[in-house]
Amino acid sequence: MTLQTIEHDILALVETFNGRIAYKIENGIGDTIGYHENESFQSASLIKIPMIIEGYRQSEQKKIYLNQPVTIPPSEVTGGSGVLHVLSNKVFLTVEDLLTLMITVSDNTSTNMMMNLLGFEEINQCIKELGLKNTVLERKMQDFKALKEGRDNTISAEDTITCLKAIHTGNFLTKESREKILHVFDNQQLRDKLPSLMGRGVKVASKTGGIRGVAHDCAIIRSETQTVYAAVLTEDMKSEEESRQVISKIGKMIYDDMVAE
Repeated sequence: MTLQTIEHDILALVETFNGRIAYKIENGIGDTIGYHENESFQSASLIKIPMIIEGYRQSEQKKIYLNQPVTIPPSEVTGGSGVLHVLSNKVFLTVEDLLTLMITVSDNTSTNMMMNLLGFEEINQCIKELGLKNTVLERKMQDFKALKEGRDNTISAEDTITCLKAIHTGNFLTKESREKILHVFDNQQLRDKLPSLMGRGVKVASKTGGIRGVAHDCAIIRSETQTVYAAVLTEDMKSEEESRQVISKIGKMIYDDMVAE
């Protein structure tokens, strides 16, 4: 596929969007199209992507172990997205389970526990080593006090694509780690944006992000013959449903172009 064939239609769609929007789309042969892709946005749960990369990197370095058992202290239970906050305090998990829940159901309790385990400084160092230019981790999930103090997590569409490529290809992680992370993303449960209008013939490994006034999605989309990396970020919109529909329509354009080959 040549991304330029859908660029006009995507631009026509985003230019009518009532809010801030950015996207970056890249295929496996290096063709790219973008719109405000280097602008910083509130990351919402997209910050969890460099976090899982750092988690598997630390497991490679034997700083942590994926089969390491963890329990959930009541003081660490966090509301918002996820499932751990509605389970009993008797639940028994491993570090790998926390990393999986952090992505597949965007679990905030898992995320905050991984921040404790991996370390803020280490996660931000990983962000630098990945070459991300507009990404920073400054607060835990649901930490509204930090928000009021001006501390927040940010990311850009460009940085999101860099993370997706590090998961799918490259040598930042071992092949075994990359395959494990990709399997986690393939089992994403929140699929109401980029993949929602796609049909058969592609496999979508994705991660959403959403808080009030913010809605993002990104994905590694694979067919038998090609791969596309996509990230669409929106914020300050009047309608979250409009945002969801715009992201879904962009996903459909990518899908239609891939299966038309």
